[in-house]
Amino acid sequence: MIFVDRHFDFLVIHYTYNLDISVSAKRNQKIKQEEAKMKLTLKGIKEHEGWEKAGITLPGYDVEKVARKAKEEPGWVHFGIGNIFRIFIGGIADGLLEDGILDKGITCVETFDYDVVDKIYNPYDNLGLSVILHGDGTREYKVLGSLAEAVKAQSSDAGQWNRLKEIFRCKSLQMVSFTITEKGYALRKADGTWFPFVEADIKNGPDQATGAMAVLVAMLLERYKAGKHPLALVSMDNCSQNGAKLRESVLMMAEEWKKEGFVDAEFIDYISDEKVIAFPWTMIDKITPRPSEQIAADLEGLGVEQMQPVITSKKTYIAPFVNAEKPQYLVIEDSFPNGRPALEKGFGVYMADRNTVNLSERMKVTVCLNPVHSATGPLGVVLGYDLFAHMLNTNEDMRKMARMVAYDEGLPVVADPGILSPQEFVDELFNDRFPNEYLGDTNLRLAVDVSQMVGIRFGETIKAYVAKFGDASALTAIPLGIAGWLRYMLAIDDEGKHYELAPDPMNEELQKQLGDIVIGKPETFTDQLKPILSNERLFFTDLYRDGVGEKVEEMFREMIAGPGAVKATIHKYVC
Repeated sequence: MIFVDRHFDFLVIHYTYNLDISVSAKRNQKIKQEEAKMKLTLKGIKEHEGWEKAGITLPGYDVEKVARKAKEEPGWVHFGIGNIFRIFIGGIADGLLEDGILDKGITCVETFDYDVVDKIYNPYDNLGLSVILHGDGTREYKVLGSLAEAVKAQSSDAGQWNRLKEIFRCKSLQMVSFTITEKGYALRKADGTWFPFVEADIKNGPDQATGAMAVLVAMLLERYKAGKHPLALVSMDNCSQNGAKLRESVLMMAEEWKKEGFVDAEFIDYISDEKVIAFPWTMIDKITPRPSEQIAADLEGLGVEQMQPVITSKKTYIAPFVNAEKPQYLVIEDSFPNGRPALEKGFGVYMADRNTVNLSERMKVTVCLNPVHSATGPLGVVLGYDLFAHMLNTNEDMRKMARMVAYDEGLPVVADPGILSPQEFVDELFNDRFPNEYLGDTNLRLAVDVSQMVGIRFGETIKAYVAKFGDASALTAIPLGIAGWLRYMLAIDDEGKHYELAPDPMNEELQKQLGDIVIGKPETFTDQLKPILSNERLFFTDLYRDGVGEKVEEMFREMIAGPGAVKATIHKYVC
């Protein structure tokens, strides 16, 4: 472009006697540039040449045909249609479509942030762009055509609501999968009371449902009325025993509606029978950072229009593309009462029994991967590191701490699921996945919703140590991670500078609990941590009873000594 512009300037200067020609040349040049632009739309992807020149693979199947069939005979619905869904679940479906194993796309349902439909799905005809980031800096670009239809689960929008009802009444529907995050299943606050929106859903009934669980139960009611058709409800969220968690919330909401007279006992029987309405457990693993502005610029440099990320009104950071690592694992309990697609033929998918899924999930969530993120991510924010990979690649102490969490403290109590080797899984993480700086995964992202995860990511290992050794006093890196998370909650880095906390439903509560602690004045720390560390709703255990609470307190005390204290404390305990 620079060359062309300069060349054009040269022509203007030296051939002014033929201004009409030079103007015409400029106009033609502009037209050619505009023609070179690719739009991520159904019409745009029909212009194959530009995409091929840009190195972007297009769907090898008829996108419109698979979308049309999904609308006529929906087979797979997904709730929660953000980044992880589009590149992972949507990517699996895309691969099955490419291989001729699947003949229709996924119906995409958004239960929380309707801007995602308006800003990311509708303008791009439900197409997505997958960007796989390899550790050597190379990328794979692929347009995904597996997302057939986008629907807002919005009861106040009659058109959208009725369409959702129509979908759930279809006998052809085999599965509904979910990536709504662990908090999407939560109906009660930490104190056991209903969230206000849940209380409203209970009182208002199915026709005015707003929360994800209320919406789901309302749709199951439609399916019940249409013929009691079977269905699999498949949580793919990154939490322990996710199928059981989903089932508990569904039944709880239904029981409350029964009390209010909105549903009858036969409906409760229908959704309670797992031979009819199944809740398969799953384990999911794929590191998916938020969309990179640099990748957006690179895509636009290749000629793809309108790739910049947007921030929705509900603070969702999303783009027409999704960037992620190549490795991925999805282990699914094979319990589908109305049949299923040949999921096992998808990349990274394993079908198994419930016990195997549970062991795989516990291996990943409680030992190998997620505890490393939650132990080191918040500390990385305090230490001033933006990127997780860069921190581990350049800070020896943090790398040692991460390895201690997984290798030294996790692996000794992990159960081998059989289909995935824990040792090989951890080796892949530290040798290939964690060092990949091209992912752009940030420590601040890893600090999101940590309060909702400390139980499964730390508490389960602590309980395993208690069961095996009598107490968990031998642990060092995990208590250090817990202390680091609480130090992070003070929102002041190791140099004394303020920063903004990542979103977390307990930010306000925890900051209030820690509010009178002053960095540089250890004497201001007394017993503020006791209500937190003894809270079994948080940790699934009492850390003091397990021999860990006092150790966390001591580490935290050392971390608030003053500037540089966090760095010094980490070094003390990992060396």
